[in-house]
Amino acid sequence: MWCSSRYALEGLVREFSRVTLCPVQKFSQTACKNTVIVERWWQVPLSKEGSPPRLHPRRHRVYKLVEDTKHLTKEKMELILTQTVPKLGGRGDMVRVRKSVGRNKLLPQGLAVYASPENKEMFEEERRKIQEGKAEGSIQTRTGEMTLKYLKSCHFEVGMKNNVKYELTSEIVRRQFLTRLGVFVPPHALKLPDEPITRWGEYWCEVTVNGLETVRIPMHVVNYEKPRTQKLKKRLQNQEQVEEEEEEKEEEGQRPRTEEPAKDGP
Repeated sequence: MWCSSRYALEGLVREFSRVTLCPVQKFSQTACKNTVIVERWWQVPLSKEGSPPRLHPRRHRVYKLVEDTKHLTKEKMELILTQTVPKLGGRGDMVRVRKSVGRNKLLPQGLAVYASPENKEMFEEERRKIQEGKAEGSIQTRTGEMTLKYLKSCHFEVGMKNNVKYELTSEIVRRQFLTRLGVFVPPHALKLPDEPITRWGEYWCEVTVNGLETVRIPMHVVNYEKPRTQKLKKRLQNQEQVEEEEEEKEEEGQRPRTEEPAKDGP
């Protein structure tokens, strides 16, 4: 009985050993299929009509290498991003990546699509709607996200004269955005308080980026100063800081050094 069960177990092990499990591999892990182009070192002479060519048993088996595709530059894949990908771009950007990156990361995770004519036309239409401010239900672009993040951390000041009758308009605020922060704000993307701004103080303004998200920015209205006056004040302030640092160094150099008491030996 023991022998029969042993033979049965050996038979099962033998059957299982024949089965080879092949796990699913990524495209980048599969064996690379290359092509090698060779030609005969000695040309085969022409044969008579209707008869096969006569090959030399040794001479016509010698080949020379013409080209090996393993060492050729690999072509990249052209894709269109559907979401913001770090170090690549934002939604709608066309990128060229390695085939392994595109097939194993971008396409399976839905981060990109093939750059077909239909997809190109669709993203161009979406970009046109964003520029016109008519985009609905679309995703914010990478530059839009960076602009939002920058505006949320900005300290925005607007200079206004208070000695004459003066009102802060949308055109003046947009010009200050471009001059001080380097951000171009279209007329339809800026919203000011309903009450007219005629005095100094703290106010707010809203900026809509690509017609999708709106950020509220605190706006400090201060006394207007000419650029030459501002430069002069900064220069005087820097000189005062340098003088204070020099005085502190001189005071430290004039202080008497206190000698530490010698430690008694054990």
